[in-house]
Amino acid sequence: MTRLLVALDIDGTLLHFDGTMSDAVRDAVRAVADAGHHVVIATGRSVIAATPVAEHIGLASGYLVCSNGAVTISLDPSAPAGYHLVETVTFDPGPVLGKLRDAWPDATVAVEVLGEGFLLSAPFPEGELNGVQKVVSWEELAQQPTTRLTFRSSSGTAEDFLELAERLGLHEVNYAVGFSAWLDINPEGVSKASALEQVRRFLGIEPCDTVAVGDHRNDLEMLEWAARGVAMGQAPDEVKAVADEVTGTIEQDGAATVLRSLL
Repeated sequence: MTRLLVALDIDGTLLHFDGTMSDAVRDAVRAVADAGHHVVIATGRSVIAATPVAEHIGLASGYLVCSNGAVTISLDPSAPAGYHLVETVTFDPGPVLGKLRDAWPDATVAVEVLGEGFLLSAPFPEGELNGVQKVVSWEELAQQPTTRLTFRSSSGTAEDFLELAERLGLHEVNYAVGFSAWLDINPEGVSKASALEQVRRFLGIEPCDTVAVGDHRNDLEMLEWAARGVAMGQAPDEVKAVADEVTGTIEQDGAATVLRSLL
């Protein structure tokens, strides 16, 4: 049997937007892993927000790509934290923060602190971030290198933030805009695809034996990277355009349809 590397986004792919996972999707992920394929969670979530999802599925080993590719871990139940850090890529948030300051009314910033939580310019809505959250001055946000910076607003739209990112000229970093006014910023050249390529080489998987399923703009590079890139049915048109195929929506358990086809 040819072993595949199967990269799976979390939110909007495995998890519904209320944070639940259907039994059909969970069972399909487990079946693919039990068949000997390498299931790799690839998410914009931080490590502390991604590992509970892997635990819920029952993945006790393997790789997780977190923070849109800036952090890669290998699961290990015997390790103190339940995982080992494989790769961490950081950047200086200062120049970007300088561009973002006063760029949008009511916008707030979160700077990721690896394995702990976030430093915030102001409180985020409850449930949007995991881990310890500490509000600090704007100057303190820029004091330490970070794996990810998040800029969000309750008054804007995704289209507003796409225009904002272009206007600000965020060319020295990699960024992705969410379904709402939510902007994730990572080190230049870092994406889910860059981290997955490293994992592929670790595992000795051929490029033709890669599959990826995702639903949003931070999945663009991943879907292009995979030999079989699958967009969820509710994905934006630009995501569907780069995918090799489109499956059902999250409500239709579209990920499960793809996973069952691998069996």
